[in-house]
Amino acid sequence: MKIKIINLLKNKINEINLFSPYIYNDYLIKKFTSKIFIILFLIILIIKLNKTFLLYNININESYYNIQKSLNLNFNNNLFNKIRIGIYAYCIKNGGRARITSILINYLNKIKLFKIFLYTKEPKEKNEYKLPNNIKRRVVTNNIIDIIKKYKIEVFIYQLSDYDEINELNNQNETKVIYYLHSSFFYWIYRDYSNFKALYKSYTNSKYVISLIPLENDYIFQKWGINSILMNNFITYEYDSIEPSDLSSKIILMIGRANDKYKRFELGIKSMEFIIKEVPDCQMKIISELKYIDYLQEYVNNELKLDKYIKFVGFTLTPEIYFKNSSLHIFPTISEAFPMVLCETKIYGIPNILVGIDYIQIAKGGTIIIYDDEPQSISNEAIKILKNNKYRRKLGKEARNSMKKFNNDILFIKWIKLILSVFNGESFYQNLRKQDLKLSKINALNMIKNQVKLLNIRKKNCSIITVNDIENFTFLEEIDCNE
Repeated sequence: MKIKIINLLKNKINEINLFSPYIYNDYLIKKFTSKIFIILFLIILIIKLNKTFLLYNININESYYNIQKSLNLNFNNNLFNKIRIGIYAYCIKNGGRARITSILINYLNKIKLFKIFLYTKEPKEKNEYKLPNNIKRRVVTNNIIDIIKKYKIEVFIYQLSDYDEINELNNQNETKVIYYLHSSFFYWIYRDYSNFKALYKSYTNSKYVISLIPLENDYIFQKWGINSILMNNFITYEYDSIEPSDLSSKIILMIGRANDKYKRFELGIKSMEFIIKEVPDCQMKIISELKYIDYLQEYVNNELKLDKYIKFVGFTLTPEIYFKNSSLHIFPTISEAFPMVLCETKIYGIPNILVGIDYIQIAKGGTIIIYDDEPQSISNEAIKILKNNKYRRKLGKEARNSMKKFNNDILFIKWIKLILSVFNGESFYQNLRKQDLKLSKINALNMIKNQVKLLNIRKKNCSIITVNDIENFTFLEEIDCNE
């Protein structure tokens, strides 16, 4: 091999005639070639010894080598062959899931070993969240299996809820698929009961599932046979970089997709009828895309006649403008997993009123949870918060302090571990998964009881659902549940 390289060098040098009369001196050429081999050997040696070569300008406390060591991975992949990671989302705008996708891509893109591909159902639109310039966006119009084969995707992060697609992905063996569940299973009982069984049955055949909810991961999915791991979402704002609201105003926020009936903005709006009687100088600001919510504006302006107190401010990429000057957030959504808006208001030290969602990771700390759907129940708590400065600031402090434990750099390390574990095989993933089971059976059952109570109130045309039904998946076979 070395002789061939020497002869090739001699021929090329002879062709271009760039060197001195010593150009034909075999000794010089051999000496030059030997230096090349020594340099190449040293480069390879350095790469082999220094695993952190694969990490690029990121502030984390564990090197790539230590991550491998902690997982007991034998990762001998060619260092110059990147792991091809596909991320599949509906869109990259207007919503917590889209915001999380953009943050996840920005983090994973820092790893030299990873090559990231983004796939979306929706084409590019204005006001999308920012992505790195080197990320190529592709709109999915074909079968998803064809796409991952075409681009030779090795690890695929799937964030949709199409059980036909999930079953197709489960039936192929070329690509490792991570199912990233952004919704609670309670949400699917409310929204699409007819497809609920098929969706969660498909997850029981999936090797790698991310849950954001301890109740699901630690208890219910264990009962149902779903192979999940608990994660949290990335946080939009770094805790130490935020100056919290001083809570001096009487401004109430509601934030989200107001056109989604399961966010139940009407419930929060209706509560203002009672709030203004006790706190007449308060105002509610609704941060939401204005598209498709004419009916809400009609409801506020003409039916309730509260346009003086309730303002629709539209969608914004900079909601912190409103966080800084608000004193309360009302969150009447029917179900959540790891809601970004709740993270954001908490980091700004804003108290929150939730309806029923006591099972999420960020339920505790500066939150008041009510267990019925009465507007007056919301207003009673809101009035207490707005009229009592000391109480409001106490809740605000608790809300902010509850977010200290969520650190993006630590989560980033967990994502690296997850991807490398999945890439290396199911047994590595199982070892990582065992670290997360913490929720006690007693706490799990109490949370299920609360949700069963709300389910049976809200689904009025439904057969009675019991705790046993939820635990054992039995109600899926037996009841017909329509709104």
